Amino acid sequence: MTTLTTHTTARSRHLAGTGTLLRFALRRDRVTTPVWVAANALMVLSMPGTLRDLYGSTAERVRLVGQLEANASFRALIGPVFDTSVGALTAWRVGVYAALLAAAMSLLIVVRHTRDEEESGRHELVASGMVGRRAPLTAALLAAAVADAALALLVTAGLAGQGAGGALAFGLGLGGVGMVFATMAAIVVQLTESARLARGLTAAVLGAAFVLRAAGDSAGDDGSSPLTWLSPLGWLENLRSFADERWWVLALFAAAAAAQGVVAYALAGRRDIGMSFLPTRPGPAAGRLGTAGALAWRLQRGGVLGWSAGFFLAGVVYGGLTDGAARLVRDNDGARRVFERMGGGNGLTDAFLASMTGMLGLIAALYAVASVLRLHGEETSGRAEPVLACAVGRLRWAAGHLTIAFGGSVLIMLLAGLGFAVGYGREVVPILGACLVQLPAVWVIGGAALLLYGAAPRLAPAAWGLAVAALLIGWVGPALDAPRIVLDLSPFGHLPKLPGGTMDWPPVLTLTALAAALTAAGLAALRRRDLAG
Repeated sequence: MTTLTTHTTARSRHLAGTGTLLRFALRRDRVTTPVWVAANALMVLSMPGTLRDLYGSTAERVRLVGQLEANASFRALIGPVFDTSVGALTAWRVGVYAALLAAAMSLLIVVRHTRDEEESGRHELVASGMVGRRAPLTAALLAAAVADAALALLVTAGLAGQGAGGALAFGLGLGGVGMVFATMAAIVVQLTESARLARGLTAAVLGAAFVLRAAGDSAGDDGSSPLTWLSPLGWLENLRSFADERWWVLALFAAAAAAQGVVAYALAGRRDIGMSFLPTRPGPAAGRLGTAGALAWRLQRGGVLGWSAGFFLAGVVYGGLTDGAARLVRDNDGARRVFERMGGGNGLTDAFLASMTGMLGLIAALYAVASVLRLHGEETSGRAEPVLACAVGRLRWAAGHLTIAFGGSVLIMLLAGLGFAVGYGREVVPILGACLVQLPAVWVIGGAALLLYGAAPRLAPAAWGLAVAALLIGWVGPALDAPRIVLDLSPFGHLPKLPGGTMDWPPVLTLTALAAALTAAGLAALRRRDLAG
């Protein structure tokens, strides 16, 4: 009895302060987490109405499913479909991407409240109080669990009209994917010494999960490939929401999350604060970074290379789907109108290419925000202060990161265009032009992020809300036949629809000038204010 009491007391001591840290984490994420959850839920819940408008009759849905079963490229991109109901088509159409968003949200929450806190030195300050050794990790996982539970609840309630059982399965599946990647991130943060490397490794694992699922689904139309079962994203589709649900698949999510959680807790108890099991390799004795721009490149090169590879591969995939997508929607008036609203009405092939290049432009805005806000991260972590204490002015320091942000967006869109050319096999110059014409809108979002950071650094994370809002307007707006006034709220709504459309220079030049003005205003505000202490 005494031994049991001792063990219980030890466990309680290790978790002391968890509740306080959880409340603190939820307060810090009171803007970002609701944005992630709301954006993901809105994407899912907008789909049934869209599908009902596009494929209102059973015959149309049966014909669609038949076409999809014969198209390995679409299965690789989205996954197999298991039933002709609106609910099943919803789970098919948004399942993979909703799961990717849930996974990204969860792993970012865990990294932010564990390794980020250690790297900044705040964790050591907190640990000096009445806080248990495993309390920060527990609070981070609970914060991710709260976000995943909120997403699961919204999706389940919103899709209940399509079938209560299917809605519950789909909601729990999305939450399960999020928790699997949250606990995976909990392991990675024990292995790595920097938050940047932790995010990179977790993103690589997430990308590998997508590739495994895509490879498995391209080989068969029933999700039974061993490669599909190796990926948590494949578990979600094999849950078969709204199509004779396999409830036992939920046990895979629970088992994986529990096993990874045990490993993470074991590792957390065996290392010192700030240390890792894979320590960073020491640099050369003599420094090789002579300029602020070189330092910015060293800090952001991993992200630039990762985004570049991702955009090139996305271009190859979408380019290879072009002809098949045009055939798929040719016989459906509703689907054809959606593509024409997204990409212009100059032929289905050009409309598809324009809509896909526009979609990559919307995603490139996320890259621009992440790269610009690296300035905010350097400042709040205290790493900017030693740099600025030398003969480096604020504008010169910021210019290095802005070059990576704005120049990197040019690079990734250029590589996306080359990927389209490789996958599609023709019309290289028009497709490159369609990708590059997205840049002024991307720069507007990046300039707005810089202005927020320069003028009100506490509001800098709100730049993510601007990028996500533009993404939702560009992605969901055309499908919902949103009025022109709503679509025009996004800078992307003013761009010419290329290829196939007419190059309209005034809006392109206006957006470029607006981006320059926002950037100049942000730099002026940064120059005048005090740095975070």
